[in-house]
Amino acid sequence: MTDIVWTKEYKLDRYRKLNRDCQPGQTVFAGSSLMEMFPIEQLVAEDLSGVTVYNRGIGGFVTQELIDNIDTCILDLEPARLFINIGTNDLSNATVTIDELIRQYGVILDRVKAALPDCKIFLMAYYPVNYDAAVDTMKPVLLVRNNEKINAANRAVQELAQEKGAQYIDVNGPLKDEQGRLKAEYTIEGMHIREEGYRAIYPLLKPYLV
Repeated sequence: MTDIVWTKEYKLDRYRKLNRDCQPGQTVFAGSSLMEMFPIEQLVAEDLSGVTVYNRGIGGFVTQELIDNIDTCILDLEPARLFINIGTNDLSNATVTIDELIRQYGVILDRVKAALPDCKIFLMAYYPVNYDAAVDTMKPVLLVRNNEKINAANRAVQELAQEKGAQYIDVNGPLKDEQGRLKAEYTIEGMHIREEGYRAIYPLLKPYLV
């Protein structure tokens, strides 16, 4: 049996198939790897009866890729609630400005609002990183995608939410150490988050799910 290669296209094809059996009017999580790795479906199943969440995050996605695949990741599911965390991979690219990122993010929101005018949209704050806890291969990325840049991007996303009639939510408090970095015990390699980290922020996210 051939081992599965979890490419972006494989994940998209898998989501297209799964979407056929999904119920409209539920909750969708969309974005890149930090959303894909969020075990939100598991946490909700353990905790909230009657709430259904579909996670359609795809690792490596930039804003343009979510625009290009917005039907599969969002619109085909016709959600009543949508949580988005997209753009951190744009922030990892030194040639992409925060203004450019926000313009792309605005396109996503406009597309959703046009297709699903009653959908409640939540823009999640970008998570902090920890350069000192990073593995060597991750450190060059975190020189570009540093906490100062993340904080500036979060301010811009908050303004975008106000402009577009969405709600900005920041549940990062439990993830941060005393210096505002991602806690070393919660990170895999300086950027991505362990399940324990997601479980730490889930109680702050839970009120928005019901």
